[in-house]
Amino acid sequence: MKVDTPKAMTKLIQDPHSLREEREKVLEVAIGREVRAYRKKQNITVAELSGLTNLSIGMLSKIENGNTSPSLTTLQTLANALSVPLTAFFKGFEERREAVHTKAGQGVEIERAGTRSGHQYNLLGHIGANSSGVIVEPYLIVLNNESDTFKTFQHDGIETIYMLEGCVGYRHGSDTYRLEPGDTLFFDADAPHGPEELIRFPIRYLSIISYPQRT
Repeated sequence: MKVDTPKAMTKLIQDPHSLREEREKVLEVAIGREVRAYRKKQNITVAELSGLTNLSIGMLSKIENGNTSPSLTTLQTLANALSVPLTAFFKGFEERREAVHTKAGQGVEIERAGTRSGHQYNLLGHIGANSSGVIVEPYLIVLNNESDTFKTFQHDGIETIYMLEGCVGYRHGSDTYRLEPGDTLFFDADAPHGPEELIRFPIRYLSIISYPQRT
């Protein structure tokens, strides 16, 4: 199904330029999330945890909802009651956030299933398991005048094509889109897709594929 992006600006659900809450607030939320998770894992109610720790139900509710900063003494009391190390409450806060910097011309050239003569795929970076539950693979794809046209790809996830140079007729399902520099194509990658008409060389475009982590 061919869908054109409306010309009117659509309001985004998230502001990509906004900053997250203050670091202290994020820490409180992370601690509260872990306290709740360990409590539920052991099938302990808030009332029961209150009895084990001598902390009020109201205070425990504030801690679990990230609305207060518990003291180290309070956290140690909770850790003892839940039989976990004190550091367990900081696990979510201390997750590593990765960044991959790839210098120009240093992308890893790879072969994807179905790769044909004259098709060059450079993987620009890769971040595996992360807190978002999503894997993202960005590719720089170069097609030269000896490129073969080929049967289309199909794979899990969502793909975004951003055209850098040249012109290509890019097929998605039963539709073909003429892509020129600056054009974007965003689609469900489970439908057959791929460059079907090589119209003007050299052809270069970014392909960004995202899909859920497999557990």
